[in-house]
Amino acid sequence: MAENHTTLQISGMHCASCVGKVERALQAVPGVDQAAVNLATREAYITWRQQPLESDAIAAVSAAGYSAEIAASAASSDETAEREQAALRRSVLFAALFTTPLFILEMGGHLLPAFQQWLHSMVGRDALHYLYFVLATAVQFGPGLRFYRTGGPALLRGAPDMNSLVALGTSAAWGYSVVATFIPDVLPPGAAHVYFEAAAMVTTLVLVGRYLEAAARGRTGEAIRRLVNLQPPVATRVIDGREESVPVADIRHSDLLRVRPGERLPVDGVIEDGHSFVDESMITGEPAPVAKRAGDEVVGGTVNGNGTLLMRATRIGSETVLARIIEMVRQAQGAKLPIQALANRVTAIFVPVVLVCAALTFALWLLLGPTPALAFALVNAVAVLIIACPCSMGLATPTSIMVGTGRAAELGVLFRRGDALQSLQEVTTVAFDKTGTLTLGRPALTALIPVAGVSEATALRLAAAAEQHSEHPIAKALVAAAREQQLILPPADQFVSDPGRGVTAQVEGQRVAVGSERLMAQLGVDVSTLQDKVAELAATGSTALFVAADDTTLAVVAIADPIRPEAPAALAALRQLGVRIAMVTGDNHHTAKAIAAQLGIDEVAAEVLPAGKVEEVRKLQQAGTKVAFVGDGINDAPALAQADVGIAVGSGTDVAIEAADVVLMSSDLTHVAAAAGISRATITNIRQNLFWAFAYNAALIPVAAGVLYPAFGVLLSPVMAAVAMAASSLCVVGNALRLRRWQPEPGEPMAPAATGTPQLAG
Repeated sequence: MAENHTTLQISGMHCASCVGKVERALQAVPGVDQAAVNLATREAYITWRQQPLESDAIAAVSAAGYSAEIAASAASSDETAEREQAALRRSVLFAALFTTPLFILEMGGHLLPAFQQWLHSMVGRDALHYLYFVLATAVQFGPGLRFYRTGGPALLRGAPDMNSLVALGTSAAWGYSVVATFIPDVLPPGAAHVYFEAAAMVTTLVLVGRYLEAAARGRTGEAIRRLVNLQPPVATRVIDGREESVPVADIRHSDLLRVRPGERLPVDGVIEDGHSFVDESMITGEPAPVAKRAGDEVVGGTVNGNGTLLMRATRIGSETVLARIIEMVRQAQGAKLPIQALANRVTAIFVPVVLVCAALTFALWLLLGPTPALAFALVNAVAVLIIACPCSMGLATPTSIMVGTGRAAELGVLFRRGDALQSLQEVTTVAFDKTGTLTLGRPALTALIPVAGVSEATALRLAAAAEQHSEHPIAKALVAAAREQQLILPPADQFVSDPGRGVTAQVEGQRVAVGSERLMAQLGVDVSTLQDKVAELAATGSTALFVAADDTTLAVVAIADPIRPEAPAALAALRQLGVRIAMVTGDNHHTAKAIAAQLGIDEVAAEVLPAGKVEEVRKLQQAGTKVAFVGDGINDAPALAQADVGIAVGSGTDVAIEAADVVLMSSDLTHVAAAAGISRATITNIRQNLFWAFAYNAALIPVAAGVLYPAFGVLLSPVMAAVAMAASSLCVVGNALRLRRWQPEPGEPMAPAATGTPQLAG
């Protein structure tokens, strides 16, 4: 049975423990097979093993203390994030409005004793405390109410989260201050201190940290937003010769659309009329515009050049290439990587451990601390609660994944599965298919060597004229080469094809023959003067053919499937990464060895059937290596699926792309090294984030508890704890954003290989 998928937009999550609670709630819903929650995107990705019941999933999230709705599109996700960011902005402004005077009055008095004396003489100590109470209470139960709404129920259920920590810490400081203000006699002598400013400042700073965090997180999703913005909002539809402007969402299959110069194509389609050059760089990564005329396919989101095109819509909505790219990037960004398992295990027990640490801190300071012990115990316990909020742990992995996969998409590399991002950086061997992957996948003229006294142009013109009515790939290669050189082909008649040998035809009164040595011998043509050239060409894996007019040899030509121009540099870049290169092909041993020699590939498996390709990949895996397979055809699909990471080139078939883990949007093989490079950079970035998150908490919780006080007299106030907690999250997000500037390392150039341009030699 086919899997069903649902994406929910979650509101109210703030840390790794929130993620764990939502995941556990969703996994308990009947029918849910898997649930993965991403803190950075605020989304939950659900796989159902039976008919989806989205209402049950939404109810389960609500019962866990959060809110959820179906995420209809990337645009709706952005709207939800913008609403949450706007709400945080309002909360921060409100909290700052009341906290600022409280902070100035209270902290100003501590810093300037003369100012404090003046306040007490003018206003009175009790009156000041009443004012502090009003200001702090407005913050505590205004903007701070959000911590109670989520953290309170979570605490009562025995599953405390970050909101619980903030609610407990600020409530302790506020409640103690209320007692000290209104019923000070119940406290020990000398302990009637107020900490209203600490409660208000912590609430305000946590909100500021969340707002900055949300703004920074918004930058991590820019890759998807840029992709979404590639589709124009409106299009020009043509009905019975009349043009009308319609929203792109209203376009239907087979609609005729007019695209003027400079406009983006609204959907995928086929050109009906007109010709132009289309910038397809957003799909292929190739900067040069591509010529388009009637009958050519075009892709939505690409940019029309200098001509007006009339196109017919063939794929709309979620069917378009652009929509599929966006969905692949979103799925990859929402994935859980194996490296995240450690963070998940730690955060599952982290908050309860923090509560125990805070309780121990309170007890030890109360028993062993200096006078007033109760005040010291309260302040240090609150500092532990505040500084330990595991925001950075929850953001460490998803922010790096979002930025890394987004940057990869900009480079033309799509990770169809998020875990491929981690698997690819572990790959030690990359196996390539040959035809259509390492080579262009079509025969081309790679060399033409005429006899003395015959020009290259004459030999090519006659050979192409004789072959112009043939459908054989070799014939097409000769005709294409002649047209590239703008040669005018004379008419030919009496065309005769001798399968396996060659062709003959009458051209300009001459019997022109193009074929093998056997055909030449049959026609009585002496080719002995070119035999040494034939041997040299055969050693390169080319098919050598003779061209003769009447009984005279004119030239020998070499036809081969040319190596892609960028292949040598691409393989060199992979070798710089320490990766072994192998080639697995169904072509004959002689041709495979020749291509491998030109590219410096030592490991070659030739004359391999599709099932045999799977076996060759399996052999490499059994040798203890992680294998990536790069292919483009239907016959590569089994090997792509067997490999640890399957990489499909963008010119490949849909079957190959669906079987792959990584898709290259163009046939440029340098993107293979780019994919491996961004994979390694992203996983390194995740490790840095996780180290920072764990090391930060491990180092600062003891400081907040007061371990430095006996030796150095140093204590970490709750206010500074809130600042440090926010800074840790911002550092993690900032480190992830560095991936936006990642660039692939250029490969070392190798000796030039045969390309689609004929190497004509006299």
